[in-house]
Amino acid sequence: MSTNTASVPYGEVLNSFVNASASAMSGSRPRPFGFGRNVAAAPICEPAVLRRHAHLVRFAEVEADLDVLIDRAITAITDGEPTEDEILGHYVNIASLVRAVSFREGKLLEYALERVARANPNVLVLTQSLKLPLVKAALEAVSGNDWSSLDGIKLDCESPAKGSYTPDLIVVNRARHTAYILDLKRSLASYGDTSRLEELKMKMMASAMVLPDWLYKTQKRLMVDTVEVAIVDGASRPSDHATGIWALSEIDDLLEIDGAADCMAELRRRFGVRVQQLLEMEARKAIGVDERFVTTGGDTVAPLIAPKPPRINLNGPSRTFEEEMAAQSFDEDPLRDSWDDDRFDPVDAIEDDEPRPVFIRVGYARRPAPH
Repeated sequence: MSTNTASVPYGEVLNSFVNASASAMSGSRPRPFGFGRNVAAAPICEPAVLRRHAHLVRFAEVEADLDVLIDRAITAITDGEPTEDEILGHYVNIASLVRAVSFREGKLLEYALERVARANPNVLVLTQSLKLPLVKAALEAVSGNDWSSLDGIKLDCESPAKGSYTPDLIVVNRARHTAYILDLKRSLASYGDTSRLEELKMKMMASAMVLPDWLYKTQKRLMVDTVEVAIVDGASRPSDHATGIWALSEIDDLLEIDGAADCMAELRRRFGVRVQQLLEMEARKAIGVDERFVTTGGDTVAPLIAPKPPRINLNGPSRTFEEEMAAQSFDEDPLRDSWDDDRFDPVDAIEDDEPRPVFIRVGYARRPAPH
């Protein structure tokens, strides 16, 4: 399925306009495409050439709240006991941590984005009870038509549906009467060679057709005249706005907040440091490395890492340096005793085993015959 969008200054997302009557009911004017237009002048405290949006957030302003979110994520990752696994053995704790990190990072990005978005008073972020019905008519419309041809179509959210879709966030810009359906992924690397990404887009676009009615009925008659969907890649790989893929580094343009992407980048960096510390600690336990603390020179306490002997010696039997040197000198000493003649069997005594023909039957697997 192909999707087309109009070209805009700072990026574009997949668009679906509701009909003009809904716009008239809401008393709003049609929103122009793109970001950064008709925006209030930047405050004098920032040079205009460095500002693209009317609102600004610095990491220092949200640092305390984001650090709390990181602490909660790390606590959630370390909670719980992993189930024993015969294959992973004593490495099961590492695997459990990796799985927990993959889940918790996505939640961390959601909570952090909601916090950063508060810098724009016009933005409302919905995070709870976001179960959008996948109306049958919407699914059929999306699967059988080009996305650009569906502008102006709004469907009743209470129409017969085939399941539901729960986005990570719904961001509503009340000044522009625009709603964004966002799905945040810690990384889109695993979606490269699968059809899951296209299935996700179809669900998001079908949900977009019922979102105006859903917002009006469930969010205190909140009205929008534009719905846009975007899949945000937390790893900030190259984006493709024509197909709805946005990098996390471009989040400024979705929230219309300068500095939002920088805050999210610093959040991921700090979270990464904490996660790597956890993984290193578990890895040391798994390979048998003890971290002990000893007193060195006064009251200074320094870590002492005492590795245990490896479980498997890949270089054969271990020998001391003296034993190794003695063995080498034995090999190089021309006066050493010659090998005994009976140390090895004569070559003529070795039997030459000729391969014998064997009858092999091949075929489909069958039940063994009863005795």
